[in-house]
Amino acid sequence: MKRLAAKILSTCFGIGYFPVAPGTVTSIVAVICYYFIPILQQPPLLLSLVALCTVVGVWSGTLMEEECGEDPSIVTIDELAGQWLALAFLPDGWLPAVLSLAFFRYFDIAKPGPVDAAQRFPGGWGIMADDLLAGLFANLAVRGILVLFTAFYLWVAM
Repeated sequence: MKRLAAKILSTCFGIGYFPVAPGTVTSIVAVICYYFIPILQQPPLLLSLVALCTVVGVWSGTLMEEECGEDPSIVTIDELAGQWLALAFLPDGWLPAVLSLAFFRYFDIAKPGPVDAAQRFPGGWGIMADDLLAGLFANLAVRGILVLFTAFYLWVAM
């Protein structure tokens, strides 16, 4: 029974079985939920969900690695948590949401430096850690882009 629960939760209720790019599909679903369910835009709730996904992801990811091997692609709860972290505390609007998706997928796929190192943690910790770090980097990158965009707009408007 616990393996079935781990499979359901770690795959985000089956999204992880999408035949092409299940991590990207899960990230898109996370952004759509965030954008169209306004209560998710409340930072305390969103961060609570990230924390809940992390705890569940560490547990279920560890069980799924035992069954399917290292960091199985069907496990996408890490993308859900990482994408929501990428969205946390950003301004409302479609531009920050789309930028967070683009930067999160970049950092999750390219795995620069510390993101790559984080995935080497054992079991579910490694599954979750690299995506959380990718989400943090994506959030910071979007903030930087928005600051530059705003500064440029103010400079042009002068």
